[in-house]
Amino acid sequence: MIPLLVRVIKRLMVLAVGLLVVYMAVYHVFPIFDRRLPLALALFTTYVIMAYAAIPALFRGIRFFWRPSHIPLYSVTPDGFASDPVNIGLVGTRPQVILAMEAAGWQLADHKSLRTMAQALILTFLGQSYPAAPMSSLFLFGRKQDLGFELEIENSRGYRHHVRFWSTDAETPESFTHHTHFWQHLYRPHHRKSDRQLWVGAASKDVGFAPIRHNAQLTHMIDPDTNAERELIVADLEKSKRIVRKHDVIITRPYRLANRAWRGFLLSDGRMTICELV
Repeated sequence: MIPLLVRVIKRLMVLAVGLLVVYMAVYHVFPIFDRRLPLALALFTTYVIMAYAAIPALFRGIRFFWRPSHIPLYSVTPDGFASDPVNIGLVGTRPQVILAMEAAGWQLADHKSLRTMAQALILTFLGQSYPAAPMSSLFLFGRKQDLGFELEIENSRGYRHHVRFWSTDAETPESFTHHTHFWQHLYRPHHRKSDRQLWVGAASKDVGFAPIRHNAQLTHMIDPDTNAERELIVADLEKSKRIVRKHDVIITRPYRLANRAWRGFLLSDGRMTICELV
């Protein structure tokens, strides 16, 4: 009974936030532009401001005061919504990770900047490929990814494989013997760049576009089968002979995760494959 009541209260809170956003858009933001711009342009401007500025800022403000206390089985978006599940780990130095992934055919993503974002938009408009396109930021351990890799799918615009990695303090996969202890105590990167360490990864596959359910922005739709993406990376690394040994760690029972994309969801078997690199 209590869990049901908690869910109802949370949904009512989300509804209240939604009604506040609609009120602000209809009675405050739209009238400002409606007096100065044609109707279509006023509507478009209102949408851009609310979807890409006001709503994200509102949710980030809420997350600043209310932070989830769960063990991070998945990464989250900048405004705190659940995203790609944690499903793979690599043990090695930063150069080893980059060399291994590139040898396996994956491309290191460019850092996000005005130049690279403009380049991505222009090449997309021209219908051209950008294998190292900058990736959106997801967060684990309270920070965005340290490395991101992607693999294009030929003749499939908007489709690609990608994985993000976060560095940790763990030196060996045995740190996962006590899962809760690892997540709570061994997640801060105090290492030197030359140290071997565990890189925690979240792999998934873009399969098109969809609106985000809470702010109407466009985002990538993710293939629900995140386990297949983990297996793809492991297979590519094995083909390139970059793995010394590997083993699976059960970090939780299988689960279904609602994605922020409209009607999107992700499936995880609760396993993480850890690969030690050459």
